[in-house]
Amino acid sequence: MIAIGGENLIDYVQSGSEEDLPIYRAIPGGSCYNVAIAASRQGQPVSYITPISQDSLGNILAKRLVDDGVKISAPRTTQPTSLAVVSINNGQPSYQFYRDGTAERQINHAMLTETTPSATNIFHVGSIALIDGEDANLWEQKFREIAEQGVITSLDPNIRELLVKNKQQYLDRLDRMSKHANILKLSDEDLNYMRPEASLGDAFNEICSTTEAKIIVLTMGAKGARVKAGEISFEVSAAVCDPLVDTVGAGDTFMGTILAEINEKKVSASELSDITKDELIHIIKRASKAAALNCETAGCNPPYKHDF
Repeated sequence: MIAIGGENLIDYVQSGSEEDLPIYRAIPGGSCYNVAIAASRQGQPVSYITPISQDSLGNILAKRLVDDGVKISAPRTTQPTSLAVVSINNGQPSYQFYRDGTAERQINHAMLTETTPSATNIFHVGSIALIDGEDANLWEQKFREIAEQGVITSLDPNIRELLVKNKQQYLDRLDRMSKHANILKLSDEDLNYMRPEASLGDAFNEICSTTEAKIIVLTMGAKGARVKAGEISFEVSAAVCDPLVDTVGAGDTFMGTILAEINEKKVSASELSDITKDELIHIIKRASKAAALNCETAGCNPPYKHDF
């Protein structure tokens, strides 16, 4: 079982205008929410442990999870759904987020304990759920506890700089959590934010020297991905998109596919180091192909296992 925590929200993306008023399209999203769908579509059992609102937008979020085979473990709440509004002005996007007091932030330690399945083999969290607030503290605490129980822990910062008010506090949290992560995925944008003074290569090497993660993956968009796992080190070229529609959800699809592939191997945290270089190359190539297929459709639409 893959247990996934972290934000769920509705993206309101401007799709046009009419009579000088913007028209928005509502799209279910959130990085961790997308990862849950991507892993489930790869045929693996997935439990989503973050609360979802009982409002009409929450119903949309819940229905998509259920339709894709994800088990909703957390209780539904009366608080509203988080929103992200993406407006287009002169061709340039601008963003607004509304998360104060929303459903996905209504967690406590007892709830996380009760909703995390006992059969959990991989626990994943990341993105904006870790930025600030008591909920971020609770996710960090749960991550550490899960690691101490011998469960495979997976971390994807998927940094959203716009939402970060206290950069050092946030980076300190990511640093602490990386010491309890077995799988760590970073993008080149993440590294540029975390280590702006260093080159991409130097920043990656520094992260690899400080994290306890057994598998570290750096995604670099069209330039492919770099992997470090103990003494194993290699790069994989990006799969080709034909056509390229947009890149929304590509990183989440990549992450979800990695989790699905590792969960299918039925390895424990202590056995991650036993995965061979050839097996890791196969995993990363599949993740890259899945991300490319996602990019051939609009929005986050991860492929199913039978698609590739």
